[in-house]
Amino acid sequence: MSFIRTGIDRSGGSGLALPAAIRREGSRLVRAGFIPLVDASVLIVAAEFGFAAREGIELSLVKDVSWANIRDRLAFRQFDVAHMLAPMPVASALGLGSNPSPVIAPFSLGRGGNAITLSVQLYRRMRAKAGLTGHESALLNAKALKLVIEDMREKGESLPVLGMTYPFSSHNYELRYWLAAAGIHPDHDVKLVVVPPPMTSDALSAGAIDGFCVGAPWNMVAVERGVGRIVAVKEDIWPSSPEKVIGTRPEWAEQNPETLSRLIVALDRAAAWCDTPDNRSELAHALAEQRYIDAPVEIVHRVLLGKFTTDPDGTERTVPEYFSFHRDSANFPWVSQAQWIFSQMVRWGQTTYAPAIAAHAGSAFRPDLYRNALGSRSDIPQDDMRIEGGAMDDGFIDGAIFDAQDIPAYLQRFDIQTSRGLGSA
Repeated sequence: MSFIRTGIDRSGGSGLALPAAIRREGSRLVRAGFIPLVDASVLIVAAEFGFAAREGIELSLVKDVSWANIRDRLAFRQFDVAHMLAPMPVASALGLGSNPSPVIAPFSLGRGGNAITLSVQLYRRMRAKAGLTGHESALLNAKALKLVIEDMREKGESLPVLGMTYPFSSHNYELRYWLAAAGIHPDHDVKLVVVPPPMTSDALSAGAIDGFCVGAPWNMVAVERGVGRIVAVKEDIWPSSPEKVIGTRPEWAEQNPETLSRLIVALDRAAAWCDTPDNRSELAHALAEQRYIDAPVEIVHRVLLGKFTTDPDGTERTVPEYFSFHRDSANFPWVSQAQWIFSQMVRWGQTTYAPAIAAHAGSAFRPDLYRNALGSRSDIPQDDMRIEGGAMDDGFIDGAIFDAQDIPAYLQRFDIQTSRGLGSA
């Protein structure tokens, strides 16, 4: 009789679960889609190590390749829940995109995981133009890129093509924020294109793009292949920038309240396990398997530890908080962060501002469902919103502070944006 690996408790101990046939009796099947990225860890661990099973849930994971597929398969009821980009539920709430089926987010899968990688050729040109040493800040790297773009224009060369994973993604907004902070207009000075995460290093190697913003481990994969140079990580742009969430259809949540609550409990416990340092090696081995990320375990482990090789020459950088899966309210779906996402949609011309639209955007994140599942624990925030970027260790790359109560004033501070988008306030 075979046993499955499961039964990991929050202290890191492990044991054997009941046989699968027995465990599944009376369990509620929940189908979940995911993209092969390290930020799917909490969802994968909930299924792989038995946290979902303990809550009476048989969590069936289905790997997919693109966010558009994830969106559509959730809408078409092939999935009950899904690993999603944080901006996707906000876009759906506003009716944006090609298939804006309603989606809500009752749980965040943590913080961190993204980076911006440029081709080795483009970075070498930046280094020569700006005298870079290889240890510059993300902002100085962006300013060096601006000098190269100006040089390209003068010489009549094609401007850089940069990849991001989806129009309504943290990658799109973080890449744009990084560029704009250095005076580069993301709609005029570069060309942005969509590239699925697992294909980014291939596209860079083939010369189809000159850089990209994507989640781990694909930045490190490009470096290991000798084709990429990491020039910024998510923490450089805004440490608390919302990343991935669990998305579900509102009617599924309404029809299955107990199942959803149990799933949130399972994810919460899985997130705490992921954040335990002693578990990172075991987590890396699980994620590296072909059915999940299918990447070298050494790279996945280094990424989980925040230990980067930033270029093919072996330059090292350590980002201790590169992944936060649970601590400091990492799983709480802040309405203020949904509002920040909305502000970026307005800034880059994807929608317009009005108070009613802003309120609707905020309704995509559901802290009420999170609290309903986890009770009144002392570590659960009592407020749905906060000032974003105001803390000493949580600043934006350009020094901005976001107050969801006054989005127009926030947007008016930026010289670079696609459209003012400020409808009647």
